[in-house]
Amino acid sequence: MPTRTTLTLDDDVAVQLERLRRERDASLKDVVNDLLRQKLHELRALPKPRKPFVTRAVNLGEPLLSLDNIGEVLEFLDENDYIKKKLYPRDPG
Repeated sequence: MPTRTTLTLDDDVAVQLERLRRERDASLKDVVNDLLRQKLHELRALPKPRKPFVTRAVNLGEPLLSLDNIGEVLEFLDENDYIKKKLYPRDPG
């Protein structure tokens, strides 16, 4: 059963609806219903908006060594066999 309602249209929308109504040689009711059906169908087909992913900042304290001097970093890694341990964790030698 159709529902009657009063709809207040902005002037620009009313002009476009009237133009479309004349082009289609249809009633205002039919044009509005068709457009609403079409748009409602499109909106249902869109994925639901997801909450944005948020990365929380964590204070890790002071760094163990300065990353400003690459030589110091490489020396630290070499002295601690860091790369060898990471690349070959099971290597007995």
